Amino acid sequence: MSKTQSNKDLIALATAVLEIESRAIKELIGTLDETFAKACRLCLETKGRVVVTGMGKSGHIGGKIAATLASTGTPSFFMHPAEASHGDLGMITADDLLLAVSYSGKTHEILTILPLVKHIGTKLIAITGNSDSILANSADVCLDVGVSEEACPLNLAPTASTTATLVMGDALSVALLKSRGFTAEDFALSHPGGILGKKLVLRVEDIMHAGPEIPAVSADTTLGNGLLEMSQKGLGMTAIVDPDNRILGIFTDGDLRRVLNDKVDLHRTNMEAIMQSNCITIAPTDMAVAAVHVLDENKITGLLVADEENCLVGALNIHDLFRAGVM
Repeated sequence: MSKTQSNKDLIALATAVLEIESRAIKELIGTLDETFAKACRLCLETKGRVVVTGMGKSGHIGGKIAATLASTGTPSFFMHPAEASHGDLGMITADDLLLAVSYSGKTHEILTILPLVKHIGTKLIAITGNSDSILANSADVCLDVGVSEEACPLNLAPTASTTATLVMGDALSVALLKSRGFTAEDFALSHPGGILGKKLVLRVEDIMHAGPEIPAVSADTTLGNGLLEMSQKGLGMTAIVDPDNRILGIFTDGDLRRVLNDKVDLHRTNMEAIMQSNCITIAPTDMAVAAVHVLDENKITGLLVADEENCLVGALNIHDLFRAGVM
């Protein structure tokens, strides 16, 4: 029969779960020894991939471990142990390393493939809560993630044990990351679709307008024709360049409001007389996120892109950075 819990009771239950799982992690710290270091060495010495396998809840945790390894510099993928018995074992070679996750150490689907894994010559790391199990005894290295109790009041649903397994996988991944000298830039290369990846990978030249898309006029162009160039290119600005395409200045929408207040003649005033000659530029090889900082610090909405000789090679505005996903 179900029992209605008060808000206080529900919070107390949740607190108990977090306390049990926190203790499980703390207990795990005390188990770390040379065995963990040996597991790291095996991973670092592996010429192929780290193939993670597990069944049920352990399989879900194993999938996350494989994903974390793969995104932090250790080539890895998850293999379902039941599918392995029906052909997927062909994914594994002697150059790979099998990381088998089973809290009981007795998972039938994993034990079934162990003799074949040994026949192939693949090294084996076991993550288990039963260090006396067949899986543990078959492994080259066994990482013990045994917990004193589950957070489940029935002591049936994997809770603290799956947390301990997940944390051990994270510990292994981070230790390997540091050992490989894996950098934020390396991380970005495997995360091009994420915000972090874009911030670390995209350069100004990847998003700037170039060639005929660049708004540019000569110094003797009239204001009227300068405005026409700005309107056609749609970036809210135009560069003023000399015959060698070197940047002399910039004219923006903000400058337009200023000169209109001064009642400047559109047909007799040339761009050189009203441009900003001390305009801010950025290099094409600078990171796109650097352009965001330049715009923010100078309270402007557009930038000209210049090479080492101050020649105009591109232009961008705040909307380009938004579209690129770096703002």
